[in-house]
Amino acid sequence: MSSSSPAASGAAPAPGVLTLVAPRRPKPPRHLADLTVDERAAAASALGEKPFRARQLSVHYFERLADDPATMTDLPAAARARLGAGLLPTLITPLRRQDCDRGRTVKTAWRLFDGAVVESVVMRYPDRVTVCVSSQAGCGMNCPFCATGQAGLTRNLSTAEIVEQVMTAARSVARGEIPGGRPGASDRIGNVVFMGMGEPLASYDAVVGAVRRLTDPAPAGLGISARGITVSTVGLVPAIDRLAGEGLPVTLALSLHAPDDALRDELVPINTRFPVGTTLDAARRYFDVTGRRVSVEYALIRGVNDHAWRADRLGRLLAARGKGWVHVNPIPLNPTPGSRWTASDPSAQDAFVEQLRVHGVPVTVRDTRGREIDGACGQLAASSEV
Repeated sequence: MSSSSPAASGAAPAPGVLTLVAPRRPKPPRHLADLTVDERAAAASALGEKPFRARQLSVHYFERLADDPATMTDLPAAARARLGAGLLPTLITPLRRQDCDRGRTVKTAWRLFDGAVVESVVMRYPDRVTVCVSSQAGCGMNCPFCATGQAGLTRNLSTAEIVEQVMTAARSVARGEIPGGRPGASDRIGNVVFMGMGEPLASYDAVVGAVRRLTDPAPAGLGISARGITVSTVGLVPAIDRLAGEGLPVTLALSLHAPDDALRDELVPINTRFPVGTTLDAARRYFDVTGRRVSVEYALIRGVNDHAWRADRLGRLLAARGKGWVHVNPIPLNPTPGSRWTASDPSAQDAFVEQLRVHGVPVTVRDTRGREIDGACGQLAASSEV
């Protein structure tokens, strides 16, 4: 499987996938996490090693969470050097780190091999660990209330650059660097959300490749349940339909933010291509194919989209497409510096939620960790670029 999307690699775009062409840049180095099991064996052979060495390397990387070939003492020293250089290059380097919630929420800005900057967040709860990852450096969707959207698109990430964000988090948790777990709770990563920088379905091949690496049983991959993975999208309809056919029962999160085309055209410009009704129909088809309930994400913006009549309209649109297929997550907006957009008043938020419930729509207000650490997507990366 290719480690980069057509937009990044220059290959012909896959049918039905929206391709946003980023500036042509050098490809990231090949990494173990870019490759299938068979491709790893072939790569080991090409490096002059026996094919079974690829499995040993995979055990260290995915099962033992090792990041230093020197510690892989069941491999001959010469093999460690060759395999490490050829299949475990450094892809992301920490640039800046912030934490809050007594160290249980950690946000890191990463510098990539070509100088691009992305970010990821680790959130440790008493009974689980969630990692939020970026799929692109920047974003081409141009949503005006989003810090990443204001930055524009630099490039798509490779499969391995995405996976490495999760692996670094897994190592930190396993090493006891992030506190907060309940005694006896697992210290393994259980949830991954593609809600960091970028539009995941505009980097389709790399994102699907990363999901497969994360869900493949160890040592082929990290062994996370697909049901613990959420892929967010602003509504790239052909890609939603394609994802439904991948056989990966991940949760689809649709960033809707407005129930009417006039406002959504402003907040989510891709709506001019895939309007609200078309997008919700695709989300319903995703549920029909996968059986996975869709999450509708709705950033509540004061005086812009938080009106009770808009909640009523959203509730009617969702209820008209049936019961049991959708869940709404209103999200108090994390404002970005200098932005005219800000979070709704609590009273408006409560009224919005109650109006949705009138229509029998399940609603949970999103827990917004990280407000005090440049919490909005893209803020830390933007403040870390030099």
